[in-house]
Amino acid sequence: MIHPLSIPSPSPEWQAFNLGQWLRDLGLTWITVDVTIYAYALCILLGIVAATMLTNRRLTRRGAEPWITLDIALFAVPLGIIGGRVYHVLTHPDDYFFEGADLWATLRIWEGGMAIFGALIGGAIGVWLGCRMTGIRFWSFADALAPGLLLAQAFGRLGNWFNQELFGLPTDLPWGLEIDRPNDAIPVGLPESTLFHPTFLYEIVWNLAGVAVLLLLDARLRVQWGKLLGAYLIWYGLGRSVFESIRLDPSELFLGIRVNVWAAWCAVLVGIVIILVQRARHTGAEPGPYVPGREWRPEAGVDSEAVYTETDDDGKGADLVSATTGSSPATSESAARS
Repeated sequence: MIHPLSIPSPSPEWQAFNLGQWLRDLGLTWITVDVTIYAYALCILLGIVAATMLTNRRLTRRGAEPWITLDIALFAVPLGIIGGRVYHVLTHPDDYFFEGADLWATLRIWEGGMAIFGALIGGAIGVWLGCRMTGIRFWSFADALAPGLLLAQAFGRLGNWFNQELFGLPTDLPWGLEIDRPNDAIPVGLPESTLFHPTFLYEIVWNLAGVAVLLLLDARLRVQWGKLLGAYLIWYGLGRSVFESIRLDPSELFLGIRVNVWAAWCAVLVGIVIILVQRARHTGAEPGPYVPGREWRPEAGVDSEAVYTETDDDGKGADLVSATTGSSPATSESAARS
């Protein structure tokens, strides 16, 4: 018997809908084009939009030109999507490469299948390219982006719920997830009433909590030089290593452990290394969000915390000039050391 508090999965009709038919049903009978909209793709898109808006706000408050985030996103988003898809396909080869397989399925991303670790690698390359083009410091952008990454990932996990995928082991917990049959990930012989761990929900809660933690850390400690990105990698890696270990979907194993668990542990290690290295290399505040020679000076009235006039690139004692009050470097000395 299914528990009354169990989480239902959306019916297959919710996974995709025909936009053209929906508009015709509303009375726009002259529309003849049929476009299929996938819930998974919408969740990914909403995540990208939310992350971009949050990152733009945070980067602007650090002194960057408003919406320069969009210029960097033009590089980061496509490469992140490509990286995420390639990583997923390579770590799930049995789903795509077998006798008689439709190799075009490797490109049908709207059917599900994005790996965050591949997206991080591809996206990092895109961010680096975008920062090179715009003159934004890579580490400044990375710190501004860190909470947005967790926010985007929370939206993406909602897409897994619509697709009824990446759920966890059977559970007797009241909040177990209902999954429709047939489903290739469900072991043979389990009763129809079996519930599963809603790993999508666990990760959504973990990621949203991480957004709050990172924003609080930055507000209290003014985390710079990529150290907030390091905190993101540690937070996400710890949570993902747990959620990944209870998932039922097939995955490649290395030394008996799922590849994505190894990747999560690597993320934690990389985050720790970034924090330690950057603390040793940069003992002062960032001189600003721009690399030397690429500074931007906002017009009067623009909501920006500061214009950085000194291009000391090692972060040791750079002075600030307020963008709105016009105070002198001397009056801003305490801010530079914060």
